Amino acid sequence: MSRLKGRVTLASVAGTAGVSVATVSKVLNGRSDVSPATRARVQEILERHGYVGRRPEPVERDTVELFYQGVVNAYSVEVIQGVVEAGKVAGVDVVLNAHPPHPQTSSAGRAARWIRELIGNGRRAAIGITSELADADLAALSRARLPLVVVDPANIPQPDVTSVGSTNFAGGMAATQHLLSLGHRRIAYVGGPPTSGCNQARMSGFRSAMEAVGAPVPPEYIWLRDFLYDDGLAGGASMLDLPDRPTAIFAGSDEVALGILEAARARGLRIPEDLSVVGFDDTEVARLASPPLTTVKQPLREMGAVALRTALQLAAGEKVDSHHVELATTLIIRASAAPTHYTSIAAS
Repeated sequence: MSRLKGRVTLASVAGTAGVSVATVSKVLNGRSDVSPATRARVQEILERHGYVGRRPEPVERDTVELFYQGVVNAYSVEVIQGVVEAGKVAGVDVVLNAHPPHPQTSSAGRAARWIRELIGNGRRAAIGITSELADADLAALSRARLPLVVVDPANIPQPDVTSVGSTNFAGGMAATQHLLSLGHRRIAYVGGPPTSGCNQARMSGFRSAMEAVGAPVPPEYIWLRDFLYDDGLAGGASMLDLPDRPTAIFAGSDEVALGILEAARARGLRIPEDLSVVGFDDTEVARLASPPLTTVKQPLREMGAVALRTALQLAAGEKVDSHHVELATTLIIRASAAPTHYTSIAAS
């Protein structure tokens, strides 16, 4: 079939499928009184031409879609809590979706189907946590005029995508400067995905602090995979098995830091006497760690709340001050980092 020209409407879809507008409407609304063959033909045309429909009339209580790609962990729980609490204050419901379209499998049809579900359910806006959306998803959201806000995007934030994060660069510098002030010079970084914007910023802060005192960072002192416990366990093992192992490690997240702590214990190393570790996030696991974790605090709940308020502003047609908001980070000093005797590599 040839592609429909101009704006795709119910009438144009009905004409192409050889059915009535009422039949197309029944398919969109999930009615059962349509034959399987007709339903399949109409759905194929809807998806092929990226039809997303119009926003329905406002429902009695507004809802916002909150989606998250990956494993729900201590970090995401804090952000989700912030979104939900802000939703209560604003009088909107928050619906969590753990299975949004994946960027590797998204197509125009799949994206359009996802957006039709959102607007069909009366969503006023969508909020993603550490999510990466394909161009097809962003285009479908734009056509439907459904606002999107992403917290800590999994890739570098695009200029036309509104996002909320923290001062990751400053946090990375603060964590590294703290270790340097304790006399460490052999400091490694174990962090998240290389394409992650927040990871790049944290690592850049780490490198800047090291360069400022002339402390070298050997290539083997950088280990990047993801922000989860198992990644810290593997990254910590890689660092601690080096012939010239680091005396301190800056971890890109608290979960990574916990994995490093376990890798150290498995090798008979004491924390912080033999190895100092600093994390990032200040989630509940940082306070429960043994020893309690020195870490960079992100205001995670406030980040979620800002995302919710910003999404509602956009849904109301209001302008926002910036497409990317960064909230301040703070170094929280606990017991996982201590002075070292290894100060011969470089002097501050």
